Amino acid sequence: MEGLLLSKGLYPSAFLQKTVDYILSVQLEDGLIPWFKNHKADPWDHTEAAMGLSIAGELGAAEQAYQWLLENQLPDGSWYANYQYGKALYKEKRETNFIAYIATGVWHHYLISQDREFLRRFFPAVKKAIDLVASLQSPTGEIYWAIEEDGSAHKDALVTGCSSVYKSIECAIAIAQALDEDWQHWHHVYQKLGNALAHHPEYFDRSWESKERFSMDWFYPILAGAITGEAARARIKERWDTFVRNSMGCLCVSDEPWVTVAESCELAMALLNCGEHAKAVQVYSWLHQWRDNQDGAYWTGYQYVEKIIWPEEKTAWTAGAIILAADALTEHSRAWHIFQRCQFKTEAIAQQKQL
Repeated sequence: MEGLLLSKGLYPSAFLQKTVDYILSVQLEDGLIPWFKNHKADPWDHTEAAMGLSIAGELGAAEQAYQWLLENQLPDGSWYANYQYGKALYKEKRETNFIAYIATGVWHHYLISQDREFLRRFFPAVKKAIDLVASLQSPTGEIYWAIEEDGSAHKDALVTGCSSVYKSIECAIAIAQALDEDWQHWHHVYQKLGNALAHHPEYFDRSWESKERFSMDWFYPILAGAITGEAARARIKERWDTFVRNSMGCLCVSDEPWVTVAESCELAMALLNCGEHAKAVQVYSWLHQWRDNQDGAYWTGYQYVEKIIWPEEKTAWTAGAIILAADALTEHSRAWHIFQRCQFKTEAIAQQKQL
């Protein structure tokens, strides 16, 4: 199938069942979801795949994935960047967006399962992770991108990484509110980070070459909700022709002829955030030509000058992104809005300000 036009109430459950089965086939007995069989895993992509399982109703398998995070969290609240065969591949750096993403995954799973015991059981791990990430906020609001092996911060920041952290802090506040736990300090961090993302591009990429060639730097602040409304629509319009290739998808980087499926799914969700529903449906409809119909998995990307699938990898996190985007477009699960709305109770924020 090369076209799949989705709308509210038309979640393609039968079509995506093989995609769900593919994620399950990759998941290890201990709950970890590597990129694909016999390959590495990282905490962010592991969580993205688990979110796909929750949407599909595979709640037990998703909870196994979150249990892996719980059991492998380091004492300071972090995880290493990559794991394989039960061990960390390297320990030089721990990335803050990887660390924070547990909050997004746990809140997403709770919205679907409505299991308060699950939420309460995982709150200590979420708190440790978000407290650590919050401690790595610079005076100007951005979150430093990584922790060095000696525990010091690598003092520069990434737009994409900070956007992901922004959404994760939002979800952590929602968890804390649901459990009547303290959240005020996180909200202060959230506000400062949002201001940096929306108004201060100069706070990012201070010590290395700008990452603006990456499409995620273009749309991730919109996907995370840091840039909204007319500003979001103008941002999409400004670089649409730079990053989007008609009938194929979204480029990973502006200077390479390579469209990638996961980024295209995330762009579709960002488009929903700024009222570009028709474009979101269109972009998503292009992606199923990159599906392996035998196992339901999706290739990571397509190099359109050489006309080849590249790399020859079918990643579980790409499958997860496909499911997340379908959910957002069809408003299927109880968590369909996780990237379309602010997750915490804004009235509680207003009441706190009056105190």
